[in-house]
Amino acid sequence: MNNPVLVEVLRGSLVESRHTGAVAVFDPDGKAVLALGDVDRPVFPRSAVKAIQALPLVESGAADAFGFGNKELALACASHSGEPQHVGLAARMLAKASLDEHALECGAHWPSNHEAMLALARRGDKPSALHNNCSGKHSGFLCGCRHMRIAHAGYIEPDHPYQQVIRRTMEEVTGAEHGEGNRGIDGCSIPTYAVPLKSLAIGFARMTTGKGLPADRAAAARRLLAACMAEPFYVSGSGKADLRLMQAAPGRIFVKTGAEAVYCGAVPELGLGIAIKCDDGQGRASEVAVAAVLSTLFRDDGAVQAALGDLAEPALRNWNGMHVGELKPAEALR
Repeated sequence: MNNPVLVEVLRGSLVESRHTGAVAVFDPDGKAVLALGDVDRPVFPRSAVKAIQALPLVESGAADAFGFGNKELALACASHSGEPQHVGLAARMLAKASLDEHALECGAHWPSNHEAMLALARRGDKPSALHNNCSGKHSGFLCGCRHMRIAHAGYIEPDHPYQQVIRRTMEEVTGAEHGEGNRGIDGCSIPTYAVPLKSLAIGFARMTTGKGLPADRAAAARRLLAACMAEPFYVSGSGKADLRLMQAAPGRIFVKTGAEAVYCGAVPELGLGIAIKCDDGQGRASEVAVAAVLSTLFRDDGAVQAALGDLAEPALRNWNGMHVGELKPAEALR
């Protein structure tokens, strides 16, 4: 099946580029509300599934044992931009478990936030693993290991006991097999598994409704999504699309981006899960696509649609600030 064009890039009034992809919007019973393109094709969700990967942190009792609130839980689900608030909170999470940045096995990179990167460089400092956009997730893993009395060294390896807990959790929530045959290595070095796009959408519908999940898992899932919606800055960072999308309808939209133009999300009041993949891996396309899908789902709410408008049709400007074009949802999404 050929995937449709989801997003068009206009320069002036002419289409300059097109982004193809697939969109899955499903309920927890597996009923499709919207299915565009090949939603059965396995994709690597990358960071878009961090909220599911964080379930053991809550289910094990670790989150409560360490006194984690919404900010810590949001950071455990985050791809943050390395701003001081993110870095400091990750360090404090580790300290609760009597650990520090040296326990992190995610690697180090410069903050994606420009000001944070410049401030670090001006001080003559180098980035640490705390600046890695996944340091919150990894801090959550380490805290889970500590609470469950699992030796944390090598926690990123597929056969590590904590990764096995996460793998089984992912299988149970999405209903898709997570095995050696569909396993890859993510940017932060943990396993990532290619599963059908519709399975991801169904998984997030289950996360937001609790339907099909045991009672304790349903409560943990709702708690994590609620934390992310309450503290979207800690899920992403200043100016990021995740932050802006969740701020468009506070407490009503959950979204999480992943590398290579993946987006997952949920609309709690509708009981729906969303999963999107743009074929060329361009984040600019997946951001427009998810905003367009959300705008459709909120078509009866003019205020939410208006708040999503700039995200669904962002302007393109050159270095002089001149308006030169825009990105727009293609016909398939209209």
